[in-house]
Amino acid sequence: MKTEDLGNSKILNMFFKPAGLLMGSRVRKWLMDPVKTLRIADVQLGQTILEVGCGTGFFTISAAQMVGDQGCILAMDASSGFLKEVDKKVRKANLENVSVIQRDALNTGLESESVDKVLLFGVIPFPLLPLDKLLPEMHRVLKPGGTMSVWLFPPLVHNWVPNIIIRSKLFEHINEQSNVYNYIRT
Repeated sequence: MKTEDLGNSKILNMFFKPAGLLMGSRVRKWLMDPVKTLRIADVQLGQTILEVGCGTGFFTISAAQMVGDQGCILAMDASSGFLKEVDKKVRKANLENVSVIQRDALNTGLESESVDKVLLFGVIPFPLLPLDKLLPEMHRVLKPGGTMSVWLFPPLVHNWVPNIIIRSKLFEHINEQSNVYNYIRT
């Protein structure tokens, strides 16, 4: 079964709905300011950013405001339920620099070397996104010199996930702050 088919499943979307409520809660915003996290990820004016696993858009609106009209956010998720929420938020914020897309992160269908930055916030490790398939696709879509920012949750994975990313030889570690690991495409 394709990832998009899973994302359209009524049963899975019912399961994801409570998680979506937690993702966008005021408590989460209080504990984890999206703007601060995006600054640590070095989101810049004019960038084209692929946000993999955008969920309900916790980072999407802030990222879109930070890149401005010259930039673009590609908010990607497999869950159609999450994407409907993101689309509502984008329309309410009157943002024209966000494309909400339902795709498989392992095969994005995006042009090679078309993205300045990839955001993987809270999506790895995840069984449907094995790193041996995800990392080559992220490398492919990133422009030369493009960067990838990874926010890891839960903290238990902080040792092994960065090691896998570095061992892939597709990315070089730049820095880490507040559980956000920044890498540059090699």
